[in-house]
Amino acid sequence: MKRIVIADDSGTARMMICRCLEIIGLADAEFAEAENGKEGLKLVKQEPADLLISDLNMPIMDGESLLRWVKASPKLVDLPVLIITSAGNQAKTDKLLKMGAFGVLNKPINPAMLSEALAPLINNEDG
Repeated sequence: MKRIVIADDSGTARMMICRCLEIIGLADAEFAEAENGKEGLKLVKQEPADLLISDLNMPIMDGESLLRWVKASPKLVDLPVLIITSAGNQAKTDKLLKMGAFGVLNKPINPAMLSEALAPLINNEDG
């Protein structure tokens, strides 16, 4: 993975996600950070990304709206979107997966959770 966009309104959460990604072997990736879904969408439109990790609850544009925009865009439809939430609601998780989310993780996240969730993407890479 070359570029990972992380959208979360919490700077601490973004830092934790970056740290977890580094621990699971993605330290070479470029991390682009956004404080809300609108910024996240702008970042993935500006430059190709291999993964978008988004918090569900954010101001301006939430993770669900961001997911909807990404999946509606012919250019971005194949971008894997991992949603991170503190809601832990199975109905919401099912809805997000039906909308095209690559996965939904409950906070607090840790390297093992991320590694398991991203294994299909990481193992798919050549090299």
